[in-house]
Amino acid sequence: MGILSLKEDRPTPKEVYNWRVYLCAVTASIAACVIGYDSAFIGTTLALPSFTEEFRFADYDPDELALLRQNIVSVYQAGAFFGSLAAYVSSYFLGRRKSLLLFTVVFAVGAAIMLAASGSVGVGPIIGGRVLAGFGVGGLSNMTPIYISEISVPSIRGRLVGLYEMGWQVGGLVGFWINYGVNNTMAPTRSQWLVPFAVQLIPGGLLLIGALFVPESPRWLFMKGRREEAMKILCWLRMLEPDHVYIVEEVNYIDSDLERFRREVGAGFWKPFAALKSRRVQWRFVMGGLLFVFQNGSGINAINYYSPVVFASIGVRGTNTSLLTTGIFGVVKTVLTFVWLLYLIDHLGRRLLLMIGAIGGSLCMWFIGAYICVADVANSTNASGDLPPGGIAAMFMFYLWTAFYTPSWNGTPWVLNSEMFDANVRSLGQASAAANNWFWNFIISRFTQTMFNAWGYGVYFFFASLMILSVVFIFFCVPETKGVPLERMDRLFDIKPVRKANPIIMEELRQQEEEFRRNAGGVDFAEEKAEALQVENNKV
Repeated sequence: MGILSLKEDRPTPKEVYNWRVYLCAVTASIAACVIGYDSAFIGTTLALPSFTEEFRFADYDPDELALLRQNIVSVYQAGAFFGSLAAYVSSYFLGRRKSLLLFTVVFAVGAAIMLAASGSVGVGPIIGGRVLAGFGVGGLSNMTPIYISEISVPSIRGRLVGLYEMGWQVGGLVGFWINYGVNNTMAPTRSQWLVPFAVQLIPGGLLLIGALFVPESPRWLFMKGRREEAMKILCWLRMLEPDHVYIVEEVNYIDSDLERFRREVGAGFWKPFAALKSRRVQWRFVMGGLLFVFQNGSGINAINYYSPVVFASIGVRGTNTSLLTTGIFGVVKTVLTFVWLLYLIDHLGRRLLLMIGAIGGSLCMWFIGAYICVADVANSTNASGDLPPGGIAAMFMFYLWTAFYTPSWNGTPWVLNSEMFDANVRSLGQASAAANNWFWNFIISRFTQTMFNAWGYGVYFFFASLMILSVVFIFFCVPETKGVPLERMDRLFDIKPVRKANPIIMEELRQQEEEFRRNAGGVDFAEEKAEALQVENNKV
């Protein structure tokens, strides 16, 4: 099986790999552009001379300034924490599509409020607006992966959910570079720092328009008993007729899964909470949370939100040099996310990517921390921004860390959390995962600058140690979900040891497929493919 071959859960007609499902996934992923931009632009905006002068940062002592910066950054994550939980309520009553619309409007209002800030008014509108924008972003971070996962074909589910991460990186790339652009092309006035805040409204507006036209998740409609509407949308997404064997099988999977959960848990707003009594459901909630503990423990959000501080710790000096270095970091992340999305996530799988990324990233962090310790960068008098050979090596290791982290821990935890929960607890599970992400995001954004002030190079050793621990966690606890239908995740998580779970369940699915087709008398795509292959061999 080559690296470009897709691992299908059953013989799949080519019609299902169509533009409609990709277009819906891309449209929903604009939400990630909003999130990525907001995560990236704020750190470098706080470093713009026009911003620091307008709000008189020079009047603060170092500890007070660190607190102010951390508050401006972290209230966004605090809002997102509560928004991700609120999305469970909206998705249950309104559905996935209307929830996307609702939280986009909330975000846009928050982004508009930030534009009212000035030297005379103070940073109050920025802080208040970021709380509201964060609330909207939290809801979007819950809804988008669920929506994409529920409309996806299993064999390309990782790729489609990966579009969410791709959108995050595209938004982040713009966020990293925009301040370099305004710093070099605009006078250091209020307009200079307002531009990065105003650009937030562009992806927000595009998402608002796009969400008006995408269909509702057919799985959500089945769960609500709206079968006629669900069948119409499912057939539209798959470009197949209702009586096609692939549609019949997919609906059969959905119905049997929903029936089992109505029997074991029951339908209703509060019923998924009752499912938490089950140890296996509890474990998946814990696992989803731990994935984001280790993701944030890699150091990524310390870099996203405080990139000038991080690069200064290595020895990079000067505002423009720091902004340029940050922009290059954004380019590397975006390019490698394309590689992850197009080739790795649905071919190498989730487990292998996470373990390779953690081992390689940890080694890089150990090197960077050791260099800063030995070179005593904190007490260096170099003001030119030119790095010595050791500093250049440290910067190379930083970008190498980015190469390990981006195709592994950057988006894979979102993919895993979007697919490992059952239908009746999927929205609650994603709410828990997103809330965990934003909680640990908040912790990192709230205390990063304080950590660098107190620990120095020890921060890098801290992140390196957590990445090593994550390898142990993934190897023993996280099964491979690649190619497994959403409705078979319960069975996957029951198989032990976890490293053998995926091959076992894929073989079970193959046997069930053969039995189903024999009983249903449907078209045997596997037999057709074998005959076509034999014809080709005979020609050769």
